[in-house]
Amino acid sequence: MPSLAVKLHSIIFKLTKRYQLHNLTLRSQSSPNNTNPLGTTSRSDEPTAASNPTFTDGSDVATKDIHIDPFSRLSLRIFLPETAVNFSVAGAGGDGHVYKGYTPPEMTRGRFHKRLPVVLQFHGGGFVSGSNDSASNDVFCRRIAKLCDVIVVAVGYRLAPESRHPASFDDGLKVLNWMKKQADLSQIGNGNFNGSDGKKEGHVFDDFGLSMVEPWLAAHGDLSRCVLLGVSCGANIADYLARKAVEAGKLLDPLKVVAQVLMYPFFIGSVPTKSEIKLANSYFYDKATCLLAWKLFLPEEEFDLDHPAANPLIPREPPLKYMPPTLTVVADHDWMRDRAIAYSEELRKANVDAPVLDYKDAVHEFATLDVLLQTPQALACAEDIAIWVKKYISIRGHEFSY
Repeated sequence: MPSLAVKLHSIIFKLTKRYQLHNLTLRSQSSPNNTNPLGTTSRSDEPTAASNPTFTDGSDVATKDIHIDPFSRLSLRIFLPETAVNFSVAGAGGDGHVYKGYTPPEMTRGRFHKRLPVVLQFHGGGFVSGSNDSASNDVFCRRIAKLCDVIVVAVGYRLAPESRHPASFDDGLKVLNWMKKQADLSQIGNGNFNGSDGKKEGHVFDDFGLSMVEPWLAAHGDLSRCVLLGVSCGANIADYLARKAVEAGKLLDPLKVVAQVLMYPFFIGSVPTKSEIKLANSYFYDKATCLLAWKLFLPEEEFDLDHPAANPLIPREPPLKYMPPTLTVVADHDWMRDRAIAYSEELRKANVDAPVLDYKDAVHEFATLDVLLQTPQALACAEDIAIWVKKYISIRGHEFSY
């Protein structure tokens, strides 16, 4: 059973979350058309972590925030591990270049830079709260960046009820397409683009192209090894993007989604599973609270617990056999666990590598909630994810492809 401290935190969390959802519901009902056209990506009562684009004060992961859409508050926080830059550059002066949050010129030409796989991460919060720069999400993404030795791109998607479905899903797709463009620009900048005469282009970028480039990804990202990672409701977004990547096929090249990780996905359905009945009053995110979140997320005319965004077990395209390898993390005391496990079983029936990591005495968001981040289960979960992910990002020639 969870500890007494976890139980007490759960009670406080539930009361706070229901109060927040109640206020959001009242606000939505009183002014249904009075919404910010740019959307909301964070709540003012949630603690955030400032970005630090340098490897100073003992930090081995640098971070920075960027906005990629002038028409919304959609934002990205990029986590760059020190392993990408902290090494000697042979033939470039002898000494290693100390990274200060920019792309050293000598590392953008030739072979003197290290490219890392990219993890595209979506935070949890029931579609109505959370952010990519929250204190807890910052700690979790740093942990994944270090353990997997990857660049993590955390998405600050628009929240409900200010921006209901499909806003957050559209934001995820917009980021995926933006990363595909970054991969294209990176190829051009590194002389891997064939000109009209069939020869490799040697230039980096013209002024217009340079303004479009995200330097950390251009210098150090390998988007042919991209992993989707979703936490709670973020897992619903990640799974949606995996399907869109399958549908796009080679149109996404040179970006390739090689795997996805679904951490205690925010799945539900009209016909309750055993866990949805037995654990309805489970810790932190109980079923009643989550139903309030779903009512705020789905437009009133679309509210259906078998909505494609909610239930992965209803027939959907494309066929499951084309889905990327999918790791599913579930918790012993999470009422959503059975549907996540059932979805994983359907993937395995379609011959997709889809293991389940089931953590005993764990609760929903046990590896990502601020009060649980330093527990042995949270630390073990991040390490287990890294072991599985490296199977698809570390061995050249063995990546999954469509």
